[in-house]
Amino acid sequence: MTNLSCLGIKGRGCTKKHKESALEIPEALSDFSFVLVYLVAAALFALGPIVIAYLIAPRSFGAARDAIYECGMPIIGSAWIQVAVIYYLFALLFLAFDVDVLFLFPVLLAYGKGYVWRDFIEITIFIGILALVIVYAWCRGVFSWKRKQVNL
Repeated sequence: MTNLSCLGIKGRGCTKKHKESALEIPEALSDFSFVLVYLVAAALFALGPIVIAYLIAPRSFGAARDAIYECGMPIIGSAWIQVAVIYYLFALLFLAFDVDVLFLFPVLLAYGKGYVWRDFIEITIFIGILALVIVYAWCRGVFSWKRKQVNL
């Protein structure tokens, strides 16, 4: 045992309290028991509906099981159709504005905590750019959906 009094520490070597805390492994693991309970509950919430649906879902056998079924309506024509590019442009615009709205939520939560005018100007510029995108898409005809004639 070394004498640590020259460093201002009273006593010699390991104390009895320190030796006991090293042996208390079950107490240290009890802190992780909450995490284990959380993981088990999460697994039950994820797998529970799947198991319940498997147990109570009706089963079908025969020719009706192999029939093509699409939203309760009989199919007309082939599944291989050419979709207009305008459809994809519309979808991309929707996705872009959806992501932009997600950006606005945290900004608006932090609004008013410090630089109010700077935040207001940034949000105004951001919404102004979004408005220009809408005007550009409108001028390019993205929002005018032309339907093709279907000959049956």
